[in-house]
Amino acid sequence: MRRSVGRGSAVFLLCLALASAAVAQRRYSRLREGPGVPARFPTATFADGAFTHCKVMYRSVRREANGMGWGTDYPYAGINLMTRLSELTKTPISRDADNNPNYWVVRLTDDALFRCPFTMATDVGTLAFDEAEVTRLRAYLLKGGFLWVDDFWGTRAWDQWTAQIHRVLPEYPIADVPPGHPLLRSLYTITGAPQVTSINFWRFSGGSTSERGRDSPQANLRMIADGRGRIMVLMTHNTDIGDSWEREGEDHEFFLQFSPDGYALGINAALYAMTH
Repeated sequence: MRRSVGRGSAVFLLCLALASAAVAQRRYSRLREGPGVPARFPTATFADGAFTHCKVMYRSVRREANGMGWGTDYPYAGINLMTRLSELTKTPISRDADNNPNYWVVRLTDDALFRCPFTMATDVGTLAFDEAEVTRLRAYLLKGGFLWVDDFWGTRAWDQWTAQIHRVLPEYPIADVPPGHPLLRSLYTITGAPQVTSINFWRFSGGSTSERGRDSPQANLRMIADGRGRIMVLMTHNTDIGDSWEREGEDHEFFLQFSPDGYALGINAALYAMTH
């Protein structure tokens, strides 16, 4: 993916992230992630009018290499995305009493789902919805909700995910996000999704970005839109955009290769979700 942004904006994004990377490294040198991290469920008053990141909890019925089910990239991908969104735009983000970003885990059957402006799910090639989840997710999306699914690789994961989302929105087709779509120019002008690998795979493979080899040759940026063209479901397949946020402070070279483009897409998606 190539970004087309003003020189000043590009330099600002790079310098900001470089300066913060050292802080992140000191604070989060050994990041905990996955289902072993306690889920932080929304409080009764969590919807305070500011932007927040809601991570979808689901049931896995199969396993994928390097995946951790619903908890993949949780919680620091969401925390870091909110932090950068607040620094690079004027968007107010939800914060707790200690001024830390509020991040939440939601089940599709929770009433809190309908107060989440932006939801993400990862490793979705392992999930299966029950009938109640199908009904609730459909209602959420058709009422104006936005779901971004990320970090699922190869044909088997794609087939598993598409079979499940087809149960939710059977009359709406999956399509590539077309060039010039508003999501691609919400703030930064981008042309698609970069292929980001997990930091562990990147290290062990000597810098490769294709986690499934020939079965994941390039990143795919796809969508399901409603009748008016609004994206309800954004799909980044054969890529792990979340790691470009989560791992920004762990490796300088990893950051340089992946984080600027990953944040450009993430910030565009968040702004799009809030304005459409």
